[in-house]
Amino acid sequence: MKDETYTPPKVWKWNDQDGGKWTKINRPISGATHEKTLPVGKNPLQLYSLATPNGVKVTVLLEELIELGITDAEYDAYLINIGEGDQFGSDFVAINPNSKIPALLDTSTEVPTRVFESGAILVYLAEKFGLFLPTKPAARAECMSWLFWQMGSAPYLGGGFGHFYSYAPMKIEYCIDRFSMEVKRQLDVLDKNLAERQFLCGDDYNISDIAVYSWYGSLVVNTLYDAQEFLDTASYTNVSRWANEIQSRPAVLRGQRVNKTWGPEEEQMAERHHADDFKISS
Repeated sequence: MKDETYTPPKVWKWNDQDGGKWTKINRPISGATHEKTLPVGKNPLQLYSLATPNGVKVTVLLEELIELGITDAEYDAYLINIGEGDQFGSDFVAINPNSKIPALLDTSTEVPTRVFESGAILVYLAEKFGLFLPTKPAARAECMSWLFWQMGSAPYLGGGFGHFYSYAPMKIEYCIDRFSMEVKRQLDVLDKNLAERQFLCGDDYNISDIAVYSWYGSLVVNTLYDAQEFLDTASYTNVSRWANEIQSRPAVLRGQRVNKTWGPEEEQMAERHHADDFKISS
């Protein structure tokens, strides 16, 4: 461990050895580092992703659409191994210049449509198929408010709490305390909202539930960061009830498996190309 006190230099310079477990995925510049052609399947939608919370958002929505019989929502899901730097390949950067998963290419449009940022992909798909996004102004605004709440709040959970609690090369009390406080405040916001609502916006499940569940539901009912006891997530009873209800949905269980290469073998599916893939791998 370095000195406990740190005096910032006049000009910051990147030390690529100081990033902890995920050193390889972070750098202070953008763009491709190597040429790499992405595979393209036969389905209208091509997804390049990994089963992180942000990736799971999209696969869950796609599986929900397919469960409702929307055949045009069939998709090919290809694994992007962020630990190996796949997100810096030339084809991936052409879809997402920010080099983050997930990235979607819709080949059903006259000119293939690229969509990046998980929240944008959720809105794009919900609007494309007319499902899981309310159409009445007040209900739509409520849904979008919770969706953007998640997009703005999750960096405190992932990049903040998750990084310093689970991945940083050293445990720093100040950082863990700072982000633990914020995450618990966020859980309290959700808990109070869900005290009077079945889902985030009321009686109907929509893309805001999918987005928030993928992060905060996984924190409460799954093993995200193995922090359930540390954050006393069981005390947020309304969040737990909501998360368990969503967790029981068949489409959610399928979506969580797509592009997953860790954990029990029966929960993994590196690539997904057809609904029957789940039957073959089960």
